[in-house]
Amino acid sequence: MLFPPSDWLPKAPLERLHLDWLETAGIDVAILRLDLIDPLISGNKWFKLIEHLKAAEQSGAKGIISLGGAHSNHLHALAAAGKRLGFATVGLLRGHPLETPTVNDLQAFGMQLHWLGYGGYRARHEAGFWEPWQAQYPDLFPVPEGGGGLQGAHGCRQLKTLVSEQLNALGWRDYDGWWLACGTGTTLAGVVLAEAGDRPVYGALAVPDDHGVAQQVERIVEEAGLRVPAYELFDASRGGFAKVDSPLLEFIEQTEQASGIPFEPLYTGKALLALKQQVEAGTFARGTRLIFVHTGGLQGRRGFSPQT
Repeated sequence: MLFPPSDWLPKAPLERLHLDWLETAGIDVAILRLDLIDPLISGNKWFKLIEHLKAAEQSGAKGIISLGGAHSNHLHALAAAGKRLGFATVGLLRGHPLETPTVNDLQAFGMQLHWLGYGGYRARHEAGFWEPWQAQYPDLFPVPEGGGGLQGAHGCRQLKTLVSEQLNALGWRDYDGWWLACGTGTTLAGVVLAEAGDRPVYGALAVPDDHGVAQQVERIVEEAGLRVPAYELFDASRGGFAKVDSPLLEFIEQTEQASGIPFEPLYTGKALLALKQQVEAGTFARGTRLIFVHTGGLQGRRGFSPQT
């Protein structure tokens, strides 16, 4: 297997986010445009994958097997990387066979798919889950859902470097915290590790509580040995897994028109709407400066908006 070097740092612009509700509250937000690093392996997906790919290469694996849903940005990026770089990919999917633009892409990229049902997918955290799959695919390296775990988090520590290198060009000397969407909590955990308690990291939970994001973040932080982490989680799930409603889509459309930045409804759109709600509730003092991470996943827009 040949992968890009693990220390490769892609280009991701840091831009001021100009929206009326931020200006009214006196809050400054800079958006880290991870959606611009690559047309297919975009957003936070590369960062979550790099340490897993490095481990797979060191183990002599011929490919990757991982998990996700029918709209999974992680599987989409993994399948695209496999096609581009020439390694095998297998996806274990939540639920029953379903045709979505994402699933069609996975198949077009050459990923072998297995649908686990809902009960079978819930068993992904149980001991022994991987044993039959490793027996079936002995040459593939298993990667947790969403590229999660400590290895995935370590890759996401680089986001702080991307921000630090661009603060001067933005006219900022410092910032007060981070705001980002959470699907597995891996990216948030990586930023928490990078900050090491210096600045708080706020996570907008795009999935319900029963997905175990809070527990995942806690496990990663404990495994890394960080004694005083600084983070807080906010519910942004809109009442269900991958649930999208009209107010959310309207907010995204208005925000795109005002900012010129595209968002998707499963993660980044929910995260930005949750930030708006917290800003309007007075959670942040005037003059606060936040980094909003655009985690990419724009392929997930398809099927949710008439504009896509």
